[in-house]
Amino acid sequence: MISQMKIEQSDIQLIIDKVMERLDNINVDTNSSDRIGVFDDPIEAIKAAKKAQKKLFRFTLQQKKDITDSIRKELLEHVEEFAVEAVKETGMGRIEDKIEKNKAALSQTPGVEDLRAGVFTGDAGLTLLEMSPFGVIGAITPSTNPTETVINNSIGMICAGNSVVFSPHPGAYKITNRTVELINKAIQKAGGPANLVVTIDNPSMEKADVVLSHPDINMLVATGGPGVVKSVLSSGKKAIGAGAGNPPVVVDHTADIEKAVDDIIMGASFDNNLPCTSEKEALVLDDVFEYFMFCMKDHQKTYVVEDKKIIEDIRKLVILENGNPNKNFTGKYASYILDKVGIQVDDSVRLIVMETDFDHDFVQEELMMPILPIVRVANRKEALEKAILVEHGNRHTAICHSKDIDFLSAMAKEIQTTIFVKNAPSFAGIGIGGEGYTTFTIAGPTGEGLTSASSFTRKRRCTLVEGFNIK
Repeated sequence: MISQMKIEQSDIQLIIDKVMERLDNINVDTNSSDRIGVFDDPIEAIKAAKKAQKKLFRFTLQQKKDITDSIRKELLEHVEEFAVEAVKETGMGRIEDKIEKNKAALSQTPGVEDLRAGVFTGDAGLTLLEMSPFGVIGAITPSTNPTETVINNSIGMICAGNSVVFSPHPGAYKITNRTVELINKAIQKAGGPANLVVTIDNPSMEKADVVLSHPDINMLVATGGPGVVKSVLSSGKKAIGAGAGNPPVVVDHTADIEKAVDDIIMGASFDNNLPCTSEKEALVLDDVFEYFMFCMKDHQKTYVVEDKKIIEDIRKLVILENGNPNKNFTGKYASYILDKVGIQVDDSVRLIVMETDFDHDFVQEELMMPILPIVRVANRKEALEKAILVEHGNRHTAICHSKDIDFLSAMAKEIQTTIFVKNAPSFAGIGIGGEGYTTFTIAGPTGEGLTSASSFTRKRRCTLVEGFNIK
């Protein structure tokens, strides 16, 4: 079990008290227009970022590394603040899990080592392949991972030689802008230029449109739902889009069922199911279905709903009449949702579980709530077919619990997701408890996959004919 699950509920109030005391001492005015890197006018923000990028362009790789090392070090002292304030402002997620996500963003986001040059040599001479910055990047950030996305993008974009203008989600702009302030202080502490990372105060659609359309913005990066991804893709600029997912998890008859249940609960309840990588529905083979459900019922962190009336009551609560998820319950605690249908449990219950049909709204819609529908399937062929269908072509994330390497390989090949996790919680796919680096911008729609510093570069080619060929 990884570290984020080791924070006891009794410790959370101590964290909150500590952070609130720190905030009282620093007395930050979130409505101020003169904070470092925070601009009310998006045009002024873009001007400042452009000026800073021109200075950064002349920095060496070591100087860029010094800047991002300073960000990693300085912001590590604020991960508890970020978690508490993000939950407070957005009303979504779990403090202990957000702490882990921020730590991962700071420690496991790739740096300048991700910028690998290439070379061709032969009879005709030498050709050098290099990565260069785009310039000023406009980045739209979500309310689900507001601080993590800013940290992750800032490190990667700076290493690539860019400056960035963040257009924060209106529901999380205060903590987003606080994060940008601290990043700027860390940059300047390392000798970097002011306003290398900037953000928009009091955000609106009109201000976001300025960022999307401004001629000095050379590249756009959007982390969010289908609407925001569509906006950047129709901008006419180079765009990276990180869209929605509806990750299925398949459990077959060869799986270690008890471990699978533990892993699925941890993954599906992580930050109250806010990550788009989290397990959203489970497809379980009939041969092991009863034991799987027994283990779910026996688990201290789940509440299994068997009464069909209560399942319907929950559906009416969290699904609107138009069929869309009710955002008032996005990222809320399982106990909060259950309380609304007359069931009282404490906050240690992390996940609501029930058996449903494949066509149920809980299966077909990405709820981003700690609700996990379980669908019984006859065999692995049906499981794979339904997993592909319910993933809706997002090509985002899928998970499988099986000891059969042939089936694991077949599912990985057939489902074609950006992330495929085998026999582990979903978050292993973004480097939390699994090998590999961390990102919070998973670009399935535009194909970059798990973004890193090299994703934010232009590929350039320099050819020297009949020179430096020493074969």
